[in-house]
Amino acid sequence: MIDRERFEQIVRQAGQIALGQWPGAGHALKSWEKTPGSPVCEADLAVDAFLRRELGALLPAAGWLSEETLDHPERLAKGLCWLVDPIDGTRDFIRGRNGWAVSVALVSNARPLIGMLAAPARGEEQGGEEWFGIAGQGAWRNGAPLQASTRAQFSGARVPADSLPREDRDLVMVDKPNSIALRIAMVAAGEADLVATLRWGYEWDIAAATLIAREAGAAVGDAFGAPLAYNKADPRAFGLLVSAPAIHRAAIARLAERAKELAGK
Repeated sequence: MIDRERFEQIVRQAGQIALGQWPGAGHALKSWEKTPGSPVCEADLAVDAFLRRELGALLPAAGWLSEETLDHPERLAKGLCWLVDPIDGTRDFIRGRNGWAVSVALVSNARPLIGMLAAPARGEEQGGEEWFGIAGQGAWRNGAPLQASTRAQFSGARVPADSLPREDRDLVMVDKPNSIALRIAMVAAGEADLVATLRWGYEWDIAAATLIAREAGAAVGDAFGAPLAYNKADPRAFGLLVSAPAIHRAAIARLAERAKELAGK
């Protein structure tokens, strides 16, 4: 395993680099669209370059897969791979909102071994939020152990959302950060009961957070409830479902027809 203390230092410092350019702290920022509807900013690239250099030095044998770096298939031949989203929740970051995080995970044999989210703009009175998970050992926020939601009834489950479809209005909306990683972390902390997406998404968005959620006791899978795998040739999966274990089957059943229809499009 890697030097945990050094790993934490690197991700923490990446968070501080991002915070130093965050408009919410009064900083000017250049941003643009990589493709229509996909924003990126100077901070994304600065954090990406820093992490690639420092994590590469920490573990030279590992491959690299990041949202902001051209993918190289050589990562598939390596036993270990870094999965990185330099700023997950770029829209919130650009708008000066605090719903963003630096997300880093180390993956081996398609499964995350260690993961961390640095969210320095959240919980600022405590100096920000740091979420951490190690496979088989547990998950923590700012050093405190995490316990996922234990909700047993699907109706009334708390979901980070801006709005709900008519068929889901038996659920309860709670605050929704733009970062999918932070929404997953909310389930890990017992602050939400369910996070679900019905679209194609990328491994780097969720690798660290799903490890943290799983280690906190949450049920984790794709939109159909199947296990997630990482460092694949195609780094996508259709949908995500993270929930309190007792409502996971009900959530799969609720989403099944929609997932089948949308996955085929």
